[in-house]
Amino acid sequence: MEVLVIGAGLAGVTSAWYLAQAGCKVTVVDRQPGPGLETSFANGGQISVSHPEPWANPSAPGTILRWLGREDAPLLFRIRADAAQWRWGLSFLRECLPRRAARNTAAIASLAIYSRQQLRALRQDTGLRYESREGGILHLFEKAAEAARLPQRLDELEALGIHGRILSPAEAVEVEPALAALGPRLAGALHGLDDESGNAHLFCRGLATLAADAGVRFVFGARVSKFDVVHGSITGVRIFDDANRSGMMRADAIVLAAGSYSAGLVRPLGLKLPIYPVKGYSITAPVVDAGLAPKISLTDESRRVVCSRLGQHLRVAGTAELNGFDLSPNPERSAALVRWLEEHFPGAADLSQIEHWCGLRPATPSNLPLIGHSGIDKLYLNTGHGTLGWTLACGSGRAIADIVTGTQPEAAFPFLKPR
Repeated sequence: MEVLVIGAGLAGVTSAWYLAQAGCKVTVVDRQPGPGLETSFANGGQISVSHPEPWANPSAPGTILRWLGREDAPLLFRIRADAAQWRWGLSFLRECLPRRAARNTAAIASLAIYSRQQLRALRQDTGLRYESREGGILHLFEKAAEAARLPQRLDELEALGIHGRILSPAEAVEVEPALAALGPRLAGALHGLDDESGNAHLFCRGLATLAADAGVRFVFGARVSKFDVVHGSITGVRIFDDANRSGMMRADAIVLAAGSYSAGLVRPLGLKLPIYPVKGYSITAPVVDAGLAPKISLTDESRRVVCSRLGQHLRVAGTAELNGFDLSPNPERSAALVRWLEEHFPGAADLSQIEHWCGLRPATPSNLPLIGHSGIDKLYLNTGHGTLGWTLACGSGRAIADIVTGTQPEAAFPFLKPR
């Protein structure tokens, strides 16, 4: 079977890898000059199995209202004359209902656990290196009221098959000595034992190299123009290269893994994917004092900020901004991440050498990615992973490869099926 994968980020590269392992002849096309150069380039670095609860949950509407008007708020909603934004926002509110949020949490947890298993198996089989760390994630809480709810939260995670432990401030410092100065401000912590971290961009590059060695063909600098459809079946994909030369690519199956741009590509086909771009920010700074820099990945639950040690650098990421496809950086939001790093780990990193980044995360209202058959013959989806693209990458890639080749995926997840 010949398969064309559109997109060479985490979703596209993992799809290509597992399809090739299943015996398919795979071609990957991407408009960038290499793999993992958009959403997957500089994310927070976390494989966060212990955080399956979606943004859309019963507490979200009240929290968002409290953040209105703050340029540095963790979630910034810029109201636009954009019907897609309004539809997405209304659907998001519906997904905040308790029953829907519980269902979505269970689905994310199942896919996250499966994805972690696939990632570890891949790493063991290939020896792939990408600045990974397997010490888990420390979720930090500075408010007593938040810490008081930790036993209930841990019970909920255990019920989903996710393991963790509650730590006192002193125990948290014992796990991560770099938190010593912050210790007095902590009310408690949750140690996600199934979690890990790593450099998603290095992973993309490394896996793309392994995939190419296994026969996968990568075509970079190629923009998808449109799909050719005859009698309800896709017969080919028209692309343009950097020199604006056009060509047609044909395959037995097509996997769409184009992130936030997926919805626009299939809209002419009559498909309305509930994906909206959510802009996230990160900063990356070189470590100058290893004793002051954390080694374990951290999540500041109050501020929705994450911090990961990637080799000799610290990556701090967070915030979500709904502002369409506008990729212009907001200095205040980047400055908030710099302040967080200064306040929490002073002297750990060289702030004069910070690399700033922002990118669009393809979010669905429910936070559930769209994985499976699109409803159009030969077209499959692996997109809409939002903030969990790194966490769910390998499980999603393996699942779509199973679906395309006619195998039932192992994870308990609402995969899309033919109409």
